[in-house]
Amino acid sequence: MTDKKEEVEKDVQQETTDNEMETVNAEDIATEKQETVDEVSDVGEDAEEVDEKDQKISELESQLQDQENKLLRVLADFENVKRRNALDQEALVKYKAQSLLTSILPVLDNFERALAVEVKVEEAQSIMTGMEMIYRNLLDALKGEGLAEIEALDKEFDPNFHQAVMTGSDADKSSGIVLEELQKGYMLKDRVLRPTMVKVNE
Repeated sequence: MTDKKEEVEKDVQQETTDNEMETVNAEDIATEKQETVDEVSDVGEDAEEVDEKDQKISELESQLQDQENKLLRVLADFENVKRRNALDQEALVKYKAQSLLTSILPVLDNFERALAVEVKVEEAQSIMTGMEMIYRNLLDALKGEGLAEIEALDKEFDPNFHQAVMTGSDADKSSGIVLEELQKGYMLKDRVLRPTMVKVNE
């Protein structure tokens, strides 16, 4: 009888121990599951943070690229303005005498007309000699500033340098050849101040 009682007690204790073990195992499994869920949640949050950082980096890189492009455009505009100013300054120095020379051209024309007049009186001839000297001196001074006559007589007509106001006929010369200079033309270095007025062969 006693042995049977002891066996029943052992069985009860074994069942209790087994139940306790099962309870502990269930709690461990639940804890492990929760930890796994927490870890997955943490990974998800980390991934979201990484995505936000990548997006922010992309936005900042885009803004930086825009600013660099704006800066490059400003620098290009500045270089263009500087180059134009340099060219304008160079032209200003190169053609500084243009206005003065243009206003003096009619004076040269009047000198040439006066010197073309024939005089027979000795006193008038000495005056003409003096005028010619003044004309030469003036012309030399203007040439020193870059003034140059445009050659036209017996040259082929060039609308860049010649202004045709009359036509003529000369069988000994080709068509388009300048037969006569009606008014001298002048250049200032490589710029035409006044084209030569010419008579052109038909």
